[in-house]
Amino acid sequence: MAPPPRFAVELPDGTLAHFTLGGAGGPGDADGPGNARLAELLGPPGCSYSVVLEATEPGGGCGARVHAARLHQRLLRQLRHGPFQRCQVRRLLCYSPGGRADGAWPGILLRDPLAGPDTRAALLELLRPCGGPARPQLAEFQADSRGALWRRHWDLQGDTELPGSCTSIVPVPAPGLHPAVPDLPSSAVFPSREAARAVLEACTFIPEAQAVLSLVDRCPKQVQKGKFPVIVIEGLDATGKTTVTRSLSESLNAVLLQSPPSSLGQWRKIFDDEPNIIRRAFYSLGNYIVASEIADMSTRSPVIVDRYWHSTATYAIATEVSGGLQHLPPAHHPVYQWPEDLLKPDLVLLLTVSPEVRAQRLQGRGLEKTREEVELEANSVFRQK
Repeated sequence: MAPPPRFAVELPDGTLAHFTLGGAGGPGDADGPGNARLAELLGPPGCSYSVVLEATEPGGGCGARVHAARLHQRLLRQLRHGPFQRCQVRRLLCYSPGGRADGAWPGILLRDPLAGPDTRAALLELLRPCGGPARPQLAEFQADSRGALWRRHWDLQGDTELPGSCTSIVPVPAPGLHPAVPDLPSSAVFPSREAARAVLEACTFIPEAQAVLSLVDRCPKQVQKGKFPVIVIEGLDATGKTTVTRSLSESLNAVLLQSPPSSLGQWRKIFDDEPNIIRRAFYSLGNYIVASEIADMSTRSPVIVDRYWHSTATYAIATEVSGGLQHLPPAHHPVYQWPEDLLKPDLVLLLTVSPEVRAQRLQGRGLEKTREEVELEANSVFRQK
């Protein structure tokens, strides 16, 4: 029998609380330190609910992942309205113990401070029509007279819902790696062109996805750098990349390229509005288009590139790995390895400035901000990641 799933919830201090499901007999030590921490998050006053999007087809590949990600995004947006406006929404991750790939599913923890009966009814109404390759699993957290925590599963069957099994909540130690890390190669930091391509192939509901794939398919799968040097300039917005790249290109009489390439510029906003797995696949494929341009231009002159693979990977890891800096993959983890099929530059320079200077430079730009740029301004932990 497979071990019960585990859950990770991000707390306000950037740490993660981990728990699993026990049996129906008893929850163990209700006064233990782990349970006390979870009681503040899941117990009274108030009422908490979990929604987990588990694939209905194990090993369903990109199609199931993409469907789950889009449904997760849609639910998050819907939970900002109606009776949910008074509720707190936190990131929840359901994962298999052992750190296997494809063993994590996105979720939502919803806490109603008033424990209103309309919240559960609204959740059931919201989730009932959801289906497809990923189905939502709804559960409600309760506490007994001893203060022990329990999780009651709600079985959604067509137009009806039935209260299901009730299992105890058991705190567990954090795994050695953040539970999202094993899934990064298939959900955010794609190790190859084909891995990213498979995601957009599953996006038949986005007409522009096929146009992106057509551009990618025009690029040779194996490219080599020419005899001239290739220098990449990385850094957050307002760190001086534009000034440095232009100055370098003039000094070296070099060609200046940018990632994502201009050929994808018309579709950026479309893909920026999609879930992370789709957005990251789009930017990853942009790197392969840039690689083709680098291979061509570097045969005739030096090449300066404004952002490349490091930016794509950094934003993906910072977004997917919840919690504080301590949860990032350790140095030399495979997720940081350069994709074997992507052309490498000769030199990568990272530009940094203080948060204060960067904020001053951003004022008055008047440019439309991406989701990551908004997060960078509001979240210091995200900037540090």
